[in-house]
Amino acid sequence: MAMVKKSITVTDQQEQWMQAQLASGNYASDSELLRDLIRKEQQRNAEVEAIRLKLIEAEQSGFSSRTPAEIISDVIKRKQSNGEI
Repeated sequence: MAMVKKSITVTDQQEQWMQAQLASGNYASDSELLRDLIRKEQQRNAEVEAIRLKLIEAEQSGFSSRTPAEIISDVIKRKQSNGEI
């Protein structure tokens, strides 16, 4: 994987937070910390996009004639059959 060198500017408050992260031993360098933050944001964005697509799909599927209690019951049954609960 090729690496690109970047120069960034952060606020004093951000620098203090970054130094606290380094002092805690969670990260060995500023670069490692920033790469981890970027990876986490990329993952969060992918999760948000997946949820957005599911919501669009649900909206396009129309309204359900089932009651809320029926929906909850079906979800519980599905989770039980999948071993989730």
